[in-house]
Amino acid sequence: MSDHLQPETLALHTGIHRSQFNEHSEAIYLTSSYVFDSAAQAAARFSGSEPGNIYSRFTNPTVTAFEERLAVLEGAEACIATSSGMSAILSCVMGLLAAGDHIVASRSLFGSTVNLFNNILKKFNIDTTFVSATDVSSWQAATQPNTKLFFLETPSNPLTEISDIAALSAVARKSGIWLAVDNCFCTPALQKPLELGADIVIHSATKYLEGQGRVLGGAVLGKRDLLMDGGIFGFLRTTGPTLSAFNAWVIMKGLETLKVRMEAHSNHALKVAQWLESQPNVVRVFYPGLASHAQHELAKKQQKTGGGIVAFEVKGGKEAAWRVIDSTQLISITANLGDTKSTLTHPATTTHARISQDARDAAGISDGLLRIAVGLEAVQDLQSDLARGLC
Repeated sequence: MSDHLQPETLALHTGIHRSQFNEHSEAIYLTSSYVFDSAAQAAARFSGSEPGNIYSRFTNPTVTAFEERLAVLEGAEACIATSSGMSAILSCVMGLLAAGDHIVASRSLFGSTVNLFNNILKKFNIDTTFVSATDVSSWQAATQPNTKLFFLETPSNPLTEISDIAALSAVARKSGIWLAVDNCFCTPALQKPLELGADIVIHSATKYLEGQGRVLGGAVLGKRDLLMDGGIFGFLRTTGPTLSAFNAWVIMKGLETLKVRMEAHSNHALKVAQWLESQPNVVRVFYPGLASHAQHELAKKQQKTGGGIVAFEVKGGKEAAWRVIDSTQLISITANLGDTKSTLTHPATTTHARISQDARDAAGISDGLLRIAVGLEAVQDLQSDLARGLC
């Protein structure tokens, strides 16, 4: 595929490997294993001396097609698809790190990511220090001789804080540390962390990449030697947090409309955010596209648009926040995001309920905070739906 093609073209044509039937839409290869021509060929495939599919726990033509398509959109040499966004993070960390290693991570992370770092990884003697997403100096200060990884989300979940990827990359490179960026909220349609200096990009493909809330998936992207030879692929091959062929096909078809969807999500989200700022019972709105956002200027440099996620704090704490949720008739009450249908959740009691109160306070997740993933409905309908509970 030509390097000169535009992203929206690459999203349609990358990863197409037609079978003998010359199908126009990409085929789904629903098979657990593959037949070899001989015992010698089987041995060669397993040893790696001959390329080819072996077993769908780690090689499948449909999954490979998805990996190729996402890699070209992110500008990555390689992509490893996984069964979910959390399994992508797990595969990255367990593939690259060992007992005794240290992580510096943003304290503004998805709740399950915090629990993974705080609880699961500690069992394997991998410690994490949590720091401000926006204070670059705190990352340097938290670095230890055994620090191997910087990990962040930008924009963060749920407050849409923007981390300076280029600045953190410079800090990481001085100490030989890998920088991993969760690009779930922006996708490559709005932000390309690798171009800004990141070593690794993480995706929950469940969200905007798929785009309609149908299947789970994840991905790790970066340089080929880091992913394929550095241990991440080996972890997936052995332990099996594998993306299914069907899910890969669904997400790959979702990539075909990624650019137009992200533009529409961003356009609608900005209008909703501006409207929320005018509501008397809204204390504060968090959206990178607003001039009031603390990192608005950085967001304009780092992202094409503000994205589709808006967080806002209402007067009256949890009771008032729940009233807004329960008054909706159109917006879906669910913790997922990235869907064509708008979704609304109360982070303190859902996505971040399993982390401590101290951790929620440090991350700025108050009881009055709500997160809306703005979908593709008419903006005036979304505003009317929210207005019922904001009166």
